[in-house]
Order: sequence, then structure tokens, then C-alpha cells
Amino acid sequence: MNTAYIGLGANLNNPIAQLTSAVKQLSEHLSIEVLECSKVYDSDPVGPAQPNYTNAALKISTELSPPELLTVLQTVENDHGRVRIERWGARTLDLDLLLFNNQVIQSDFLTVPHPRLHERNFVVFPLLDIDNNLALPDGTPLNLLKKNLGNAGLRQLDNISLLNF
Repeated sequence: MNTAYIGLGANLNNPIAQLTSAVKQLSEHLSIEVLECSKVYDSDPVGPAQPNYTNAALKISTELSPPELLTVLQTVENDHGRVRIERWGARTLDLDLLLFNNQVIQSDFLTVPHPRLHERNFVVFPLLDIDNNLALPDGTPLNLLKKNLGNAGLRQLDNISLLNF
């Protein structure tokens, strides 16, 4: 079995409902077991002017390969009305494969660890909610990234669980 971490984000069409529905859909997949879900955060958008994002992260166990998992994630995005028009534009759902075991993957269609993970506090903070000792495959502790990134533009949302389905 493989361990993977998935980043979740949405800022259109009731983001909390979008994320909850995506987690439910992933948990119902025969080859995926949702192990843990982070706290939920509100974050300032990156890119063009748009509504704030709602973000979280999942830890899953899967027998899928990274390309197979990516296909599942993109299918879930599409099922939630994801349209890819503008880079870093508003979206109903964004699911990113952040980490897969301790692998480094570089292909035309997939990069793991996620190429901007180290730049995004809205990714690092939720990952550390799940595992406070998590590190990148090169050994860089996420706690060091958290310290360097700070929490500007990031707000934890209290009393919200994406596992309410």
C-alpha cells in the first residue's frame, strides 16, 4: 500500500460543500482509504482577483500508482464542475497530489512533491495538522517551511470537518 497526501482547495459554489463532497467521493473509491483530514483554512487567493479559498489536506492509503491516483483526482475535479480556463483562476475544486510515499516524480504530466508546495502556507499548514513531523523526500522538514512561510493570509476555520458525510 502507498501513502499519499492530497491538497484540497475551492473558492466557488459553496467551497465547504465542494470539499466535503470530494472527500466523500474519494473515500468511496475502492482503491482509496481516507486516513486523516486536516483542519480547514480560509486563504487569500494566489493569482488574479477572485474570492478567498477554502483549503485542507488529506492523508490516504491507496494501491493506485501516482498516475492512476492523478486520474482519479482529475475525475473527481471534473465531477465537481472544474473548468481549466485561467492559470490560478477561481475553481469549484482543486485536488493536488502533494506527496506520494517518499518518492520524487518528474514527468510531463505529474510532479511530486507538488512543485509549489514549499511556497504555499495554505498547503504546508494543513499537512502539518496531519503529521507534525512530515518532511519532503529530500529531508526538508515541513516545520521549517512553516516557520519560513508564516501564516499571512491564512486563517483556520473552527468547528468545520470535511468528514461529515
